[in-house]
Amino acid sequence: MTTMPPLSDSEIERYARHIVLPEIGGTGQQKLKQARVLVIGAGGLGAPVLQYLAAAGVGTLGIVEDDTVSLSNLQRQIIHETGALGLPKGESAKASIVRTNPNVSVELHKVRLSAENAAGLVIGYDIVVDGSDNFETRFALADACEAEKKPLVHAAVGRFDGSLTVLMPFGVDDEGRQNPRYRDLFPEPPPDGLVPSCAEAGVIGALTGVMGTLQAMEVIKLITGIGEPLVGRLLLYDGLAARFDTMRYKR
Repeated sequence: MTTMPPLSDSEIERYARHIVLPEIGGTGQQKLKQARVLVIGAGGLGAPVLQYLAAAGVGTLGIVEDDTVSLSNLQRQIIHETGALGLPKGESAKASIVRTNPNVSVELHKVRLSAENAAGLVIGYDIVVDGSDNFETRFALADACEAEKKPLVHAAVGRFDGSLTVLMPFGVDDEGRQNPRYRDLFPEPPPDGLVPSCAEAGVIGALTGVMGTLQAMEVIKLITGIGEPLVGRLLLYDGLAARFDTMRYKR
C-alpha cells in the first residue's frame, strides 16, 4: 500500500473544516490532494466546479477549454472577471484557481473535446466532470469514460432547471446489475435545433452555480468514498418552484 505524504501545517489549517469532519478527516483530505480531476469546460458549470474543487484541495485539475472570455459569459461564469475579457478561458480559470489555492496543479487542454480525442484526454485522470453545453460533446465524453472506466459526473441546465447524475457503467449495483450508461438516459442525440442553446433560450446565472456546486459535491464524495453517489439516479432541480426530485433509471 502506498503511503500518502503528510499534510503540511498550512494545509492542515487551510482544510481544518474538512479534517474535523469524521467522514473526511486527514485521510480523506490526503485523498483529495492525490486526486486528478478533469473538467470539461470552464463555463457556467465548470466555473463553480473548478472553484470548489480547488478550494477543497483537489491536487490536480485538468481543464478542457478552447474558448475565450466574452462579456456575456460574466453573468454566470464566475471564475472569470471583467479584466479577463478576450483571454482564453482556460488561462483565466487557472489564474483564478491559483489565487484561491496555490497548492493546486492546473493542466490546460486548449482543445475542443471530440470522439477522436476524448479517450486520450480522460485516461490520465481519476474522475471526469461534464460541464459541456452540447449533446455531441456529451455523447463522445460519456462513451470515452465508459471505455476507459472513468467515473463521469454529468450535469445540464435549461432556462431555470437542471439535472445531475453520476455515470459508472463499468460497475454493478448492490444487486449485481450493471450500472446504467448515458445512452440509457438519452439513446441518441436530439435532432439539430430541437434543444435551444443558452444563447438562444437564456439561462438564469445562479442556476449554473447550483448545479455546478452539486457536481463538485459528487466529485468530493467519489474521491473520499463517503455518502451515496448519484449512480442510477437523476437529480432534477426546478429553480422557479425551488424543488428537487430524483428519478431512478436502469440499464
